[in-house]
Amino acid sequence: MIRVKMSTNNRKKEIDRVLGISGENIKLCMQCGKCSASCPSSSNMDILPHQIIRLFQVGNYEKVLNSQTIWNCASCFTCGSRCPRNIDITKLMEAVRVTVVRNKGESRINIKELPEKINDKMPHQVIVSAFRKYNK
Repeated sequence: MIRVKMSTNNRKKEIDRVLGISGENIKLCMQCGKCSASCPSSSNMDILPHQIIRLFQVGNYEKVLNSQTIWNCASCFTCGSRCPRNIDITKLMEAVRVTVVRNKGESRINIKELPEKINDKMPHQVIVSAFRKYNK
């Protein structure tokens, strides 16, 4: 068994804000991995969906923010439909993206920044979704 050191950083407010936006109770997650196993984008993720929830549980928000997983999530809701505890990780990923955009002081994604966030393996569905949500 691997021991995980609890993070004692002062990111609790940010984590609580993300959880408030998403409305998900991550304490229910039992780390079964069904979300990661069913995710069609998991091969392009550096941190798997169940690991994202675990990072939130231990308070390591910095690692979540620095991962490409939050941008590679296809928002297809497969993970939430497979979860035995009805945790919708898609909402959690969306909440993280929203807070990142809000922290930049803008309400939408700047088109000039997209090439930095997009890699060749990112699903086109994510790109279309980002334009639909943030380019109004």
